[in-house]
Amino acid sequence: MTDWTEQKPKARAWFESLRDAICAEFTAIEREAGSDASFEYTPWERTEADGSPGGGGVRGLIKGKVFEKAGVNVSTVEGRFSEEFAKSIHGAGEDPRFFATGISLVAHMSNPHVPAVHMNTRFLVTTKAWFGGGADLNPPLPYAQDTDDFHSRMQAACDAHNPDYHAKFKAWADDYFYIPHRGVHRGVGGIFYDHLECPDEAAFDANFAFTQDVGRAFLDIFPALVRRRMGQEFSPAEKHQQLVWRGRYAEFNLIHDRGTLFGLKTGGNIDAILMSLPPEAVWE
Repeated sequence: MTDWTEQKPKARAWFESLRDAICAEFTAIEREAGSDASFEYTPWERTEADGSPGGGGVRGLIKGKVFEKAGVNVSTVEGRFSEEFAKSIHGAGEDPRFFATGISLVAHMSNPHVPAVHMNTRFLVTTKAWFGGGADLNPPLPYAQDTDDFHSRMQAACDAHNPDYHAKFKAWADDYFYIPHRGVHRGVGGIFYDHLECPDEAAFDANFAFTQDVGRAFLDIFPALVRRRMGQEFSPAEKHQQLVWRGRYAEFNLIHDRGTLFGLKTGGNIDAILMSLPPEAVWE
């Protein structure tokens, strides 16, 4: 069994490079809209319960003309899960030690015609090693063209690796991104995958390549959708609809999202964990 000494920094470097590429693209969109908004980066460090270092990350945040609030976070943490939480984590029941590195992104848009979006990919190591993640589109005012283009791009990334991936991971996203107490989906879906196991280096290489392609697919399609819609006029009623929808989004992230729970249970940075919450929302 490999100790993943070479693979851990390789995964971390990819997530950091993807962060840089995404932030550069989002900043370019702001410039196209006549805005000088840029990302502000805040590093943070994590400490284990016994006071020992536990890794950390960088929180990137932009508030501009197009991106009302977008966070792009990377983190690399390690340590021990609490005994209770370890029982809920793949491969941690027998040994609570863990390593996790990944990127997490949420973008809330100023124009309600532009879809909000979530993307997260990660590599975790307990007694097992695996990749997980995905991307899903969350439009307050859905357009069939945008939905179809987003799904088509995610399918292309999946099909390049396994013909069964897209149907499986799309269905998983539809199931996961659902708000039971509201009886509605959070958005129009995308893909979601987890526990893509790496029992050996060959499996790591294959699953890492897939995870990289998911990131590239996101970088390819989402900015295109933003540019398609960001200049459209919108009414006060459409803005209000966006704010109501954001309330539902907040409910999901606070009640059901695994990433939020993981961050809170492992002593992550609170601002980074809760950056997924919208800057403004309403409940009626």
